[in-house]
Amino acid sequence: MNHLEQLLKSLYVMAALVEARDPYTGGHLWRVSQFSRLLAEDSGLPASDVARIALGGFLHDLGKVGVPDAILNKPDRLTDDEYAIIKTHPLVGERLLSGHPLAALAIEAVLSHHETPDGQGYPHRLSGDAITVDARIVGLTDAFDAMTSTRPYRRGMPIAKALNIIEENLGSQFDRPLGERLIVLGHAGALDHIVGHTDTAIPLQDCPMCGPTIVVRRGDGVGTRVFCRHCGGTAVIEQNDGAIRLVPTGERGDAMDLQPGLDVALIDGLIAESSRVLALLPTY
Repeated sequence: MNHLEQLLKSLYVMAALVEARDPYTGGHLWRVSQFSRLLAEDSGLPASDVARIALGGFLHDLGKVGVPDAILNKPDRLTDDEYAIIKTHPLVGERLLSGHPLAALAIEAVLSHHETPDGQGYPHRLSGDAITVDARIVGLTDAFDAMTSTRPYRRGMPIAKALNIIEENLGSQFDRPLGERLIVLGHAGALDHIVGHTDTAIPLQDCPMCGPTIVVRRGDGVGTRVFCRHCGGTAVIEQNDGAIRLVPTGERGDAMDLQPGLDVALIDGLIAESSRVLALLPTY
C-alpha cells in the first residue's frame, strides 16, 4: 500500500469506526458515498471531483464521534437539547480533520453538509452558492438516505415518497439543479441498487430478534454467524432462491463477538476507487 492509500485508509477507518457505534446506521456511509458518486457523475463533474465528493460522502458524519452514545443510539425522537448536541457534529468533524494531509479533500462535505440554500441550515447558515458543490451533493444524498432508511422510531419510506419530499423542498432545503437530477435518477431506477444495501449487491439485513441493522460483509457466505450489537442475538446467513436471509440461532454473542469491527474488504475497495483518480492530482 503506497503513501496516498495509507492516508486514505486512515480517513475511511476513522469514519467507519464512528458508524460502528450505531446499530441502526450500518451502511449509511457507503450509501451516501455511492449516491454522491452517482450524482456527481451525472452532473458532468471531472473524475477527480467525483472521487473527492464520494470520499466526502463517506466521511461526512465523522464528527458524530463527539455525540454521546445515549443520544446517538436513542430509540426515540430527540429533544431540542439533544438535537442541539447532534448539530455540533460538523464542527467536531472539521476539528478532527484539521492537520490531516488529505483534509482538504473532505472538509467541505464534513463541515457544510447540513447547510441549506435558504440559509436555515447549520453550522454557519450559509446560503446559495456560498455552499460548495461537495456539501450540496452530500447534504442532498444524506437526507435522501435518511428518509429511505429505517430508524428506531420509523420504517424507511419508499423511494418515490422521498423523491416527492425533495421535490417539494427544492430551492429551500435542497439545491434545485442537483435535486432535480437526483429525482430523475430515482425515477429511472438508478438508485435502486444502493437503497437498502450495505455494499454492492449486499442487501441491508435486519436483526431477526430486535430490528437494528446487521451488516453482512464481503466474503461472508452461507453458514457465517453474524451478531446484533443491540440485543446480542446471533444469526446464521442462509440463502433462499439466491437471496440472503438471516436465521436466528437463539444464542447470544459473547463480548468478543459483539465488539465493533471494520469491513476491511469494503474499505480496501473504496481506497482503490479513490486512489486511482486522486493520484493523478499534482498535490497528492
